Amino acid sequence: MFDGYDSCSEDTSSSSSSEESEEEVAPLPSSLPIIKNNGQVYTYPDGKSGMATCEMCGMVGVRDAFYSKTKRFCSVSCSRSYSSNSKKASILARLQGKPPTKKAKVLQKQPLVAKLAAYAQYQATLQNQAKTKAGNSAISVEGFSWGNYINSNSFIAAPVTCFKHAPMGTCWGDISENVRIEVPNTDCSLPTKVFWIAGIIKLAGYNALLRYEGFENDSSLDFWCNICGSDIHPVGWCAASGKPLVPPRTVQHKYTNWKAFLVKRLTGAKTLPPDFSQKVSESMQYPFKPCMRVEVVDKRHLCRTRVAVVESVIGGRLRLVYEESEDRTDDFWCHMHSPLIHHIGWSRSIGHRFKRSDITKKQDGHFDTPPHLFAKVKEVDQSGEWFKEGMKLEAIDPLNLSTICVATIRKVLADGFLMIGIDGSEAADGSDWFCYHATSPSIFPVGFCEINMIELTPPRGYTKLPFKWFDYLRETGSIAAPVKLFNKDVPNHGFRVGMKLEAVDLMEPRLICVATVTRIIHRLLRIHFDGWEEEYDQWVDCESPDLYPVGWCQLTGYQLQPPASQSSRESQSASSKQKKKAKSQQYKGHKKMTTSQLKEELLDGEDYSFLQGASDQESNGSATFYIKQEP
Repeated sequence: MFDGYDSCSEDTSSSSSSEESEEEVAPLPSSLPIIKNNGQVYTYPDGKSGMATCEMCGMVGVRDAFYSKTKRFCSVSCSRSYSSNSKKASILARLQGKPPTKKAKVLQKQPLVAKLAAYAQYQATLQNQAKTKAGNSAISVEGFSWGNYINSNSFIAAPVTCFKHAPMGTCWGDISENVRIEVPNTDCSLPTKVFWIAGIIKLAGYNALLRYEGFENDSSLDFWCNICGSDIHPVGWCAASGKPLVPPRTVQHKYTNWKAFLVKRLTGAKTLPPDFSQKVSESMQYPFKPCMRVEVVDKRHLCRTRVAVVESVIGGRLRLVYEESEDRTDDFWCHMHSPLIHHIGWSRSIGHRFKRSDITKKQDGHFDTPPHLFAKVKEVDQSGEWFKEGMKLEAIDPLNLSTICVATIRKVLADGFLMIGIDGSEAADGSDWFCYHATSPSIFPVGFCEINMIELTPPRGYTKLPFKWFDYLRETGSIAAPVKLFNKDVPNHGFRVGMKLEAVDLMEPRLICVATVTRIIHRLLRIHFDGWEEEYDQWVDCESPDLYPVGWCQLTGYQLQPPASQSSRESQSASSKQKKKAKSQQYKGHKKMTTSQLKEELLDGEDYSFLQGASDQESNGSATFYIKQEP
């Protein structure tokens, strides 16, 4: 019956010669593959036998368009997410490779009493939300929906081009609003998968709000999808693949000549590059493989490294198991471009402390990772004026990433690496010294916080407040590290205050959470985890491999942690001091006071929140630092 397919008389092509090139649709073919019946659009049966509901996200669509033989899921991502969430406890205990769920996040953030209360409230919240319409709830029983969350709050997501380390980060091109694509038509009762053309209404990272052609200003069937999904294609793909283009059932009687309608709508419109899916696939190939050996920071003693083995790779993120872990539960998560991992032999080559393994020889199947796979650091000249032991500076505290602290260079290593200690809270054996490269964006010259209106955390026990660098340098008989030795490069990163993204909770690096950029100081970003208190914020570099576009977790099959619910926030307020202590200990490093506890001790409860002003802006040039001298 459906034998009236038209074929294209011309090829649709677009140029992809460079990242900046504009992708345009060539003149539309004289005919398009529309299903017809005697020259008219066929009237499809109004039955439901061909429909299915995704068991992961709840999306309803044509059964034959669903993934896997059982047709239980609408996409590969949903299938993977469902499978990951349903792993048995015994397998999880053995592998420890699955990122924790929301339940785990709630339990890890709070002490025992608060844990039980918060989780009970969390479950009650989910039950209440299940009674509401799925389209009006950003968090439901099925999980968190970025699309609903962004739409209901008019949020803006950071563009994919801000994340050079993420898939398609360097070849996103001109994908923007009004770009047309071919997608599965879910408003159809046919027993086979069919496609239709849709336009991008709004972009949020990898996700796009789409509207089928023919709906014009009608948003009733708008839907979100991941642009990098396997069922997303450029205009012309159906013609080249022999797939039918079928108008949605809701508007099928709106036009009698759909071919003329599409010709008019698509002439001059932009679409995806013809090799877009190939680029997506290539950008998700990672050189790190299981069984590779690396040197990584020891999460219990930050001053040294240990040998670890790659257990799994998800979207470029590595689950590393320390080599001496007999049950393979002693692990550490980081990105393959993280400055925390190095090739075997790195520690010895620069003079860094290293925990020698009790294992005398490599285990079967394990092999050293080739050195060229690791992120390269900028070469520096240490022959002239250089950092010296005892010099003072300001540094992000690796045990409390929401703070920038008074710090001291404790040891100068080779190749530009420095061991840094946080003044006033160092362990006697130096076990909490941390290794930063001289070009690291996490260390700053004296005066950086003052000129950028950031609260500088003074040394623990220092009572002469407000803290003055001039006085402190004189009292300690020390000097400030020369300003010219610090990294002052500021890339045009594209981030703006208020943008949404997915970010690693670096105090529990298995977790990736819904987050917001709340401050921008040159190349430094302050990341806030939605629904949580500000004390959990993190200062992160704009090029950090621990930041990802909206939709990254869905694309890679990683578990995304949704914002804390209202009940969780109320529980936070009730147990604030206890949680602060718990949070500061999650890194498994040297125990220390949080910023809030320190302020309570030193200032007797006085409000010491940092100022916000004109410094919250992006600089397109080099940052300029200065030291405010006292008369």
